Amino acid sequence: MRLLIVDDSNMIRTRISRVVQNGGLKNVVITGLARNGHEALRIAKAARPEVVTMDLTMPEMDGIECIQALIAFDPKINILVVSALSDKSTAIQALKLGARGFVSKPFTDEELQIALLDVADVH
Repeated sequence: MRLLIVDDSNMIRTRISRVVQNGGLKNVVITGLARNGHEALRIAKAARPEVVTMDLTMPEMDGIECIQALIAFDPKINILVVSALSDKSTAIQALKLGARGFVSKPFTDEELQIALLDVADVH
């Protein structure tokens, strides 16, 4: 399974990478790390990830815009929103647009692993 990690925080990108690599998700290959939606789209078009972790609040292109663009590009892509937003309506909007799951920050390693497995299992 190819995974793209999208978050404007280097700390969060690194943490998700570490959880994936150390967490027993052995069939997961990280195909890219993006700081915003524009980078995510560029990487997704080249690397064709099956799963994307998506922050919602980012500069240049936010997660909502990016989700719409990724789903338009690849309707089968599995998006897991990983966001600190306590604003539930934005999370609901992301799910309505095609995101398949939501994990709120801060998250535990186990919460992220379970959510990634759930989202990846949709196919």
